[in-house]
Amino acid sequence: MDAPLYALSPEHLTFGGEKTLGFFEGHDGIRLRYAIFRPDHATPRGTVVIVQGRNECIEKYLETIRDLTAAGFVVATFDLRGQALSGRLGRNPRAGHVRHFRDYLADVDHFLSAIVEPAAAQPIHILAHSLGGLIALSLAPRLGARISRMVVSAPLVGLSGLPVSPRLAFSVAAFFSTFGLGEKPLGKERGAMPFDGNPLTSCPTRFGDFSRLRETHSDLGIGPPTARWLNEIRKAMTRVLRPEHLTGITIPTLILAPALDGVVPFTAMEGLARRFRAGRLIPIPGARHELLMEQDRYRAQALAAILAFLPEKTEPLTD
Repeated sequence: MDAPLYALSPEHLTFGGEKTLGFFEGHDGIRLRYAIFRPDHATPRGTVVIVQGRNECIEKYLETIRDLTAAGFVVATFDLRGQALSGRLGRNPRAGHVRHFRDYLADVDHFLSAIVEPAAAQPIHILAHSLGGLIALSLAPRLGARISRMVVSAPLVGLSGLPVSPRLAFSVAAFFSTFGLGEKPLGKERGAMPFDGNPLTSCPTRFGDFSRLRETHSDLGIGPPTARWLNEIRKAMTRVLRPEHLTGITIPTLILAPALDGVVPFTAMEGLARRFRAGRLIPIPGARHELLMEQDRYRAQALAAILAFLPEKTEPLTD
């Protein structure tokens, strides 16, 4: 079944090669929207699987997808469960909810095995942002024989910028989850985020374009996270930072760390890199959380690092 793909103008949907849009059945039968974009190259350089962040969608990555396909990569991605045009969860479809963090992992695993691997160009890499970075790092010990290299941009290994301290927010989330109130949103849904003072990007053009797209297609967005979502994230961050977990990751990994990130503390990303023998940290001074939506001077650094890190040819994978 075909899936829609939105844009502010037809030019935003212009790619050199073919694209495939559709839905696939994720873990426990939920319907997930996916897309595959192919370069206009006889022999692709490989495949990049983009694992999205919270409250993101395929449309947010169209510019990056054009950059990657122009570099010769096939690009595959899907909307995470509970957001954008994938199946929503819980009684309030606008709430950012998940029942179990492991459901995200099962969806990525199934996407790889059912959609990507049967037809993708080798080698296969992962590019993951924020929540997607936490998902990729959580799943990585089981992907050594399937994924060649991994890039995590501002991986969600800590939280900052909350109205209250992270410790209090996590305590409230755990309390609500324990007593059957896990679907309670932690906050009220407000209007569009103003550009001034936003923690995501210093680029007014990219910020404005995506804000207008969300206004035109409100089904692409979600509201505040639920208590259950935040509690599941807390537990996942604790697990992924354990030395025994990081030791089990053999995939060479690039950690792109915006120095002015207002969502994930830079110190948390530094701490991840110190304990992660397969990981290498590249700080981007001056950049905020969404590196691939940043001003050109920051975004170009991130994109150059990604393309330099991904190999030109297939490498033998580590078991």
